[in-house]
Amino acid sequence: MTADLVREYGMLTLGTRLRRLGERLQQQTQEVLAAADLPVPVSHFPLLAALDRDGALSVGGLAEAIGVSQPAVTRQLGRLEDDGLVESRTATGDQRLREVVLSKAGQQLVTRARRLTWPQIEAAVADACGADGPRLLGALAALEDALQAQTLGQRAARLATRRARHASA
Repeated sequence: MTADLVREYGMLTLGTRLRRLGERLQQQTQEVLAAADLPVPVSHFPLLAALDRDGALSVGGLAEAIGVSQPAVTRQLGRLEDDGLVESRTATGDQRLREVVLSKAGQQLVTRARRLTWPQIEAAVADACGADGPRLLGALAALEDALQAQTLGQRAARLATRRARHASA
């Protein structure tokens, strides 16, 4: 059996490993959704959940709520609008802004997903994580916060400077 290079390289390939894990989780979550006859890509559920939780949101508000770029949100919203799950309208109080809301069909889909699949998926992921689940979530939050505070490039430069100082001492 060939060694798993991505796993073997540890921190060097952490981004690739997280992406690989994310793709696996999304693919397996999509299977659970399909079994429940919920024909929406799993990648759209964070948008639907944000609209369900927060009500009307601008594209920028949605991007901020789920932590992705505005162009990515705009692409997903186009598909959700085509599927009749969201509607866009002029924002209340500011004619220049567009806000997005769940349509009636979108509300029904989220209600159904929340009842049929979200608890099932959450329990299955928690089961896969075992007792380390809460620590894993804490570690991911800490990593996100650390990268928000200082990029990898900034960290690499700081560490290189530190190494150079120690080497010359």
